[in-house]
Amino acid sequence: MSATPDCKHPAGTFVPVIARGKCEGKEDCVEVCPYDVFTVGRISDEDFAALGFFEKLKSRVHGRKTAYTPNAAACQACGKCVTACPEKAITLRRLPTLGPT
Repeated sequence: MSATPDCKHPAGTFVPVIARGKCEGKEDCVEVCPYDVFTVGRISDEDFAALGFFEKLKSRVHGRKTAYTPNAAACQACGKCVTACPEKAITLRRLPTLGPT
């Protein structure tokens, strides 16, 4: 897929990071992402175990759903997911650049 006019960086420069304790799995990120970076599904047992007490309660109330980024390398940092997320659970993190060896 080629870059859209609102994308800010080439793929692989940034990756979306999900705050599991905030994410309610509402799928807004899935709907707005032009690069199919996101999926929503049941939170893994490992990720669930890492949540705090109140975060676990919140997760249970929302069916233990959360967003994952199986195609994070395709992210072009357009920020649509960050804006669309009602819980403000998504941030974009710059990946380290490899310098000359």
